[in-house]
Amino acid sequence: MSAGSRRRWLMIGAVVAAAVLLLGAAVLLLQGAPTASPPQSATVLPPASAPATSSGIPNPASPSPEPTAAPPGTIGPVPAVPAPPAPKPTPPAPAPTVPAPLPPAAPFPAALAGRDVETIPGAGRVVALTFDAGANAAGLPSILQSLAAAGVRATFFLTGSWAAANPGGVTAIVAGGHRVGNHSMTHPAFTGLPDAGIADQVTSAERAIRAAGADTRPLFRFPFGDRDARTIAIVNNLGYLPVRWSVDTLGWKGTSGGVTAQLVADRVLAALQPGEIVLMHIGSNPDDGTTLDAAALPRLISRIRQAGYGFTTLDALLG
Repeated sequence: MSAGSRRRWLMIGAVVAAAVLLLGAAVLLLQGAPTASPPQSATVLPPASAPATSSGIPNPASPSPEPTAAPPGTIGPVPAVPAPPAPKPTPPAPAPTVPAPLPPAAPFPAALAGRDVETIPGAGRVVALTFDAGANAAGLPSILQSLAAAGVRATFFLTGSWAAANPGGVTAIVAGGHRVGNHSMTHPAFTGLPDAGIADQVTSAERAIRAAGADTRPLFRFPFGDRDARTIAIVNNLGYLPVRWSVDTLGWKGTSGGVTAQLVADRVLAALQPGEIVLMHIGSNPDDGTTLDAAALPRLISRIRQAGYGFTTLDALLG
């Protein structure tokens, strides 16, 4: 076989082989080759701090908190700042103190009804010093100091208007252990008042003096000493015993009225008797500003004791 024939046969064989391969590939395509399964995606595990549902799957609505970045120059996470302490509750305000009720008034003896008493019956060798307060309180500090220094208790007849204007004075009188009486509300002459007006004067004064911390019952003194059977009966019916005086020092007239502290003491000693009731005043004279009763008090107390007398309050009238 020549070289040319050999080349032709080789070319024919190559063509036949290629055709066979193409035919086999076509058969395979017609039969359907198996489809490869897609690769399974890897399961992504949640961070350790992510909250999970009951099925174990992370809850996307509750993302893990982002780590706090540390300030420059620090190592590690920043410690949490503690919350400020809760403010302490404000304690409730204490309830206002209610003052204890005043003791009931002592009744006065029925034998004294209808009288404006001028001495203490059966008291023996004692004197009752009494002070009226209806104007100012100029002499009160000196009077209280002198009484305290001598260890003497007295009786103070206060008007309601004076007590309302001087509540500290009422407190000081009571704190000194002294007795308090009613001297009307505004110090009018009682015989010119109707029955209702008298009752109003007495009860209004009682309320005002009680509001200042003292109990006046059952002692009462008529303003100016102005009284009669009608006014005494009305005062008695209100539960009060009218108390007048044995001697008036006249210290209220002041030096402008010709009175001195020496004369005040002399008048009291001249009238000295068992159960004597002495009338003095707290306020100053409106013209000269003197307080002669306050000025005379130390020597007056000393002279009474030198005469062999002691001192009492008007409670001695109540038995």
